[in-house]
Amino acid sequence: MLNRRAFLVSAAAARCAMAADDAGSILARIEAPVFPSRDFDVTKYGADGDGKKLSTDAISQAIAACSAAGGGRVVVPKGAFGAVYLTGAIHLKSNVNLHIEKDATLRFSRDPKHYLPVVYSRFEGTECMNYSPFLYAFEQINIAITGPGTLDGQADCEHWWPWKGRTDCGWKRGDASYQKDDQALISMGDRNIPVNQRVFGEGHYLRPNFIQPYRCRNLLIEDVNIVNSPMWEINPVLCGNVIVRGVNISSHGPNNDGCDPESCTDVLIDRCTFDTGDDCIAIKSGRNTDGRRVNVPCENLIVQDCAMKDGHGGVSIGSEVSGSVRNVFVRRCQMDSPNLQRALRMKSNSQRGGTMENVFFRDVTIGNVAEAVIEVDFYYEEGPGGPFNPTVRNINIANVTSKSSKYALYFRGYKDDPIRGITLENCTFDKVAQPNRLENVEGLTARNVTINGKAL
Repeated sequence: MLNRRAFLVSAAAARCAMAADDAGSILARIEAPVFPSRDFDVTKYGADGDGKKLSTDAISQAIAACSAAGGGRVVVPKGAFGAVYLTGAIHLKSNVNLHIEKDATLRFSRDPKHYLPVVYSRFEGTECMNYSPFLYAFEQINIAITGPGTLDGQADCEHWWPWKGRTDCGWKRGDASYQKDDQALISMGDRNIPVNQRVFGEGHYLRPNFIQPYRCRNLLIEDVNIVNSPMWEINPVLCGNVIVRGVNISSHGPNNDGCDPESCTDVLIDRCTFDTGDDCIAIKSGRNTDGRRVNVPCENLIVQDCAMKDGHGGVSIGSEVSGSVRNVFVRRCQMDSPNLQRALRMKSNSQRGGTMENVFFRDVTIGNVAEAVIEVDFYYEEGPGGPFNPTVRNINIANVTSKSSKYALYFRGYKDDPIRGITLENCTFDKVAQPNRLENVEGLTARNVTINGKAL
């Protein structure tokens, strides 16, 4: 498996050199939106910071006025001693920066009716009409959500999270949950039912995402604190030129992914902290038939200088990757928690399919992970036997260290569809409890890699 080392190492070095150039060209294209220097204070439109009065209409009026004037900041002020603004769904418009001041909190209502009417959305990779995300934008240009204030979703084991159907978080037998709706939506996607006929919302149990810009361009989410989300926190879909910077996320409910770019192009996730109940970052591109119908990859992403604490994966790709993912650069991140399961995770199956390629995971410092440092798994959920085998190729892992894990490497491909083209260089994996699990892997290359002090 490791023969012809000199040739393969030379090829790997060439690919890494190309990766540095590619990352630079991506960064050069990504620019933050610029807004006119005028402010629209939500309290001037009737918003109340007492945490009791619903301020949705006032915030919406401020956003509309700001956009109509040509743009600027819609300011959620802290007041004299801090303030809490209770709100339902907020829909952003072009050229608006929603700015939450320090010591100010936007607290989102626990009443599902405050997220109606339904909007065009994606739920776990399948398009539908569903409850509005808490913060939503559709086909807008130049939008931002900035801090340093707090966005509080108020989800807990009595609100939103029980819809998952987990007995360890408020759900009990006989209660409603999302399973029937989830299967119905997947079936609609597989049968190509028009999206405007896939109507959920009231009477259904598909939880809304916290932040979901949809078909938007020039997006900035910066310096906000996000807590207690119903499910995925930041989920740009079919967006271009996206910056998520300096965001601090702490939310430990079911499916509480931190940042999930879906079918997006040119994305920078920079200097963020993730402490989540699911993947810290999960890169996606649509699920199964519906993902192939939309058929837009997620590509050209840079994740840098981030900290990952609790979560299923530090950076995950999948499992909804039917539109494919390519050109992902993860660098200078720190990952460490006994409740972090994996550092880099790629997951798909023979129903999802998709190609995951050109992934560069470099200069990453890992303390403790509970499972594998690097995982590539084609057996996720449905596993083998379907008509759409996934493809993984050109995965480059360099200058990575870990202090404790169950596995260093956990790779499971199919006999008729092996995992190809994985290169590791200058990596040290210490206190590894179990041998590597390598099934149906071709072209694994290692240079200066040690596991528990022994060369790979």
